[in-house]
Amino acid sequence: MTERMPSSEDTLRVMDKACAISGTFIAGLPDCPIAQPISAAELAEKFNDPLPEGSSDPAEALASWMERGESGIVASAGPRFFGFVVGGVTPAALGGDWLASALDQSGGIWAGSPAVAETELAVLRWLKELFHLPSDWPGVMTNGATTGNLIGLAAARQWAGQRLGFDPAIDGLFGQPRIPVIVSDATHASVIKALGTLGFGRGSVERTPAPSGRLDVSALASCLGKQAEPVIVVATAGEVNSGQFDDLAAISEICSRHVPGAWLHVDAAFGLFAAASPRFAHRLDGIDKADSVSSDAHKWLNVPYDSGFVFVRDEVALRAAFSASGPYLSGSAGWDADDFSPEMSRRFRALPAWCALKAFGRSGYQHLVDRCVDHARSLASWIDATDGFALLNREAFLQAPFNVVCFRLEHADIAPEELDALNRSAVTAIQKDGRVFITGTKWNGVTALRAAFVNWSTTEHDVDLLKQVLAETGATLLAPNRGNR
Repeated sequence: MTERMPSSEDTLRVMDKACAISGTFIAGLPDCPIAQPISAAELAEKFNDPLPEGSSDPAEALASWMERGESGIVASAGPRFFGFVVGGVTPAALGGDWLASALDQSGGIWAGSPAVAETELAVLRWLKELFHLPSDWPGVMTNGATTGNLIGLAAARQWAGQRLGFDPAIDGLFGQPRIPVIVSDATHASVIKALGTLGFGRGSVERTPAPSGRLDVSALASCLGKQAEPVIVVATAGEVNSGQFDDLAAISEICSRHVPGAWLHVDAAFGLFAAASPRFAHRLDGIDKADSVSSDAHKWLNVPYDSGFVFVRDEVALRAAFSASGPYLSGSAGWDADDFSPEMSRRFRALPAWCALKAFGRSGYQHLVDRCVDHARSLASWIDATDGFALLNREAFLQAPFNVVCFRLEHADIAPEELDALNRSAVTAIQKDGRVFITGTKWNGVTALRAAFVNWSTTEHDVDLLKQVLAETGATLLAPNRGNR
């Protein structure tokens, strides 16, 4: 059998097809259902085809996938998705991402693509300017803040090990002196995952309280005072359930007084963007005293998945954690990203970030952050004033509002366990309804709902629709209990 090999004409037809499918999808984002009711088994059946025996039209392959996958697409790029903390995709970022795929550059070493390396360095420089971080901090783009946390903590592990007389990257941790790690009760799961990956052990970290979503600095000082070794401390800028910020200035001061040394890592997956707005930049006071900071770009930078970045003060520790060599990799003439990251094969994720920053500029991101926080405040005020709803972490949010609102349905005559079930039902009902999308969580032991605002295209109309859906859902679920008062 003679197989027909694709041609450049096929490539152009495929790009046209992709543009047409994507254009239809994007045009429908403001009004389409956010998620469609389909089970895992139903969607799996749509993909239950045997491997094709022969080749076929590559443009039709795209149409074939869309036919199968459309019912499982979540419109998370649209203006009415308020789940998790998921940004949209700006027009410039989308164009940059398409171009990055077409160019198909290898971004691990400078010699693989000088354009990739220099673009990434420019993006990192712009981000430090946007966030008012020290200009001499080295950094690297990642596939998200989870890997950013891993990179920052790997550099911290290297720093601590060398202070204790061994090289973690070469010697490992087995049989070596203990490296204490202190986190808070509000630390994100990605940090704990990174610590487990790095060999610290998920269950061996020291935990301090985080009332109202903020690390207790007095508890940290007490815990740190009991440690005789160099210590790694993790703080949070933007707690995922309430948007609260740890007191980075106080934490960095406590760390500076620990004589054996303390490495401060800040998980700032979305909170780092507070620095883009004069209204909220003070929430990050002290971050310039940190030793490593990680953040997501596919959140408030509004670039496509997957994208993030990390900055580390100590370049020697960072390189020691990740640099690798091989005869076929020698001869690079410039900056090699794989000396700063576990990735050696890397896509050109700096290009959509460069395009987004170029198109929006400093003022664009300031406006985006301000508008998103205003949306959150509008929702929180409505919840606080609406019968049947309760704003959780109320005092902290009203004093220091940010972009995440945590709340729940409340009724004085419903038992706590029934109320938790009612709130779980609310999440399911809202997602099934499809007009908006929120997610559930746990806050201080109770089931809660949360809405996050990070999308550039969200308008006041979208927020009003969210309020309407919440009101309708609350009325439906609480109706059987109204007469019990």
